[in-house]
Amino acid sequence: MKLKLNINNKFYNTNIDGDESLLDILRKIGFKSVKKGCDTGVCGVCSVLINGKPTLSCQFLAARAQGAKITTVEGLGKKADKIVDLIVSEGADQCGYCGPSLVLTTYAMKKELKDPTVEKINHYLTGNLCRCSGYEGQLRGIKKYMGVK
Repeated sequence: MKLKLNINNKFYNTNIDGDESLLDILRKIGFKSVKKGCDTGVCGVCSVLINGKPTLSCQFLAARAQGAKITTVEGLGKKADKIVDLIVSEGADQCGYCGPSLVLTTYAMKKELKDPTVEKINHYLTGNLCRCSGYEGQLRGIKKYMGVK
């Protein structure tokens, strides 16, 4: 089946099988920042933004993405840099495997949460697993980005 996808405000025409996940299609097109982790919707490393909302691309059929606005971390450009810089400044960047999905989720959270608190941040980040860290450094950088002390 032919599919036209809007990824980072650029259109891509591709052929898919009806049962292919958005994760698999994004990686075939060349978006290697979208990681494959558990493939069961548990770890969050495959997260992308679909119409501005964090979405597990391993659990999202590619065919459903036609007409949607898909954003990968590359699509954030310099908007991602501030988040990354704050997380790295807190010593939290280790292997980087979870980084792209964490940055996308943090960016979406900033747009969505009107009155962020530590509790709301922790709740929003549930499902973004990092196997390297204890999350404290990441959380410190994200709290700075969100303007929460």
